[in-house]
Amino acid sequence: MTVEVVTFGCRLNAYESAVMRANAAAAGEAETVVVNTCAVTAEAERQARQAVRRLRRERPGAVIVVTGCAAQIAPERWAAMPEVDRVLGNADKLRPDALAAGGPRIAVADIAAVRETAGHLVAGFDGRARAFVEVQQGCDHRCTFCVIPFGRGPSRSVPIGVVAGRVRALVEAGCREVVLTGVDLTAYGADLPGRPTLGQMARRLLAQVPALARLRLSSLDPAEMDEDIFRLIADEPRLMPHLHLSLQAGDDMVLKRMKRRHSRDQAIAVAARARRLRPDLVVGADLIAGFPTESEAMFANTLALVEDAGLTWLHVFPYSSRPGTPAARMPPVAGPVVRERARRLREAGEAAARRYLASRIGSRASVLLESAGRGHDAHYAPVLLAADAGVDGSVVDARITGARDDALLAVAA
Repeated sequence: MTVEVVTFGCRLNAYESAVMRANAAAAGEAETVVVNTCAVTAEAERQARQAVRRLRRERPGAVIVVTGCAAQIAPERWAAMPEVDRVLGNADKLRPDALAAGGPRIAVADIAAVRETAGHLVAGFDGRARAFVEVQQGCDHRCTFCVIPFGRGPSRSVPIGVVAGRVRALVEAGCREVVLTGVDLTAYGADLPGRPTLGQMARRLLAQVPALARLRLSSLDPAEMDEDIFRLIADEPRLMPHLHLSLQAGDDMVLKRMKRRHSRDQAIAVAARARRLRPDLVVGADLIAGFPTESEAMFANTLALVEDAGLTWLHVFPYSSRPGTPAARMPPVAGPVVRERARRLREAGEAAARRYLASRIGSRASVLLESAGRGHDAHYAPVLLAADAGVDGSVVDARITGARDDALLAVAA
């Protein structure tokens, strides 16, 4: 009896896959393959469909269950695939008995009516090194390109005491680094008594779990970053000097048409303020290339943002039209142009990353080992160490001796 979970998409999906895997193992269900889908792009859905067909060929006797955001948004489309046995919604998939034999073929609740979040805890994953903790779920915003609110429902938060309890359990199990994650992480707390902000929650978490060595925050909306986040950047060494911002574009007209809530200047100001408070801080960002109506001049502003905001780690997405979104009705940019702009953005990001890695030669780093001498330092730079540098999950002091295009080379100090 085996359960395999194939995950597409974000860290939150990865967390939930771990929950499903643990639930299924505890229930001892028959051979089952779960495909946890993503709906952010058409390509992500295409890859998931491809995976379902491949898995059916490779595992003809297995029960194939499709879940995740794509399944939540269009369950009938997935149920129509002959390779699929069951379809589960995003709330339904996390029930302890979700994968039990004999359940309905389609179990997809109205996600807009869901108010609970994260009623589960996994002992940790990503090896022994790092764990992701869901503290927020859903989104109340309506960016014109995004279908995720229809897959994840309204914004809802995990109370601070519950978060602290989960993190404490992970630390006691040997976890050294925790990443707080959510769909719209900086919206944390608006639905809780007293309306605590993300920064306030993180500050209290670090105070209540003093043994936590390293804390990271996943993607942040610059329009929602509260003063406590900036105070933590300035004062708290356990908050890693690495921010990832949900920017999406660097042109004000495109940002307005995306219905984002920050301007180009505000994005640059947030990055600059964070670096003033902590000069070694590294900033990454999500950027979309080829949004509908984007002219070459508008794209040039996004391309220039890499330099103007001092971005280092980029996640670049070619725009993907999503049915039912306002952007899908806007005049599109030609596909070859979208792909070319995405390539140019990726190249700018790769060049920025190479410059940063080269600048680190001769410095010291604190590296969280993840597997066979590989890990990430505090700035989330990939680091390659000698295989005997330490055990997986340990934090090693290292000296940077060189740099490749994609990683630092180091020796234990």
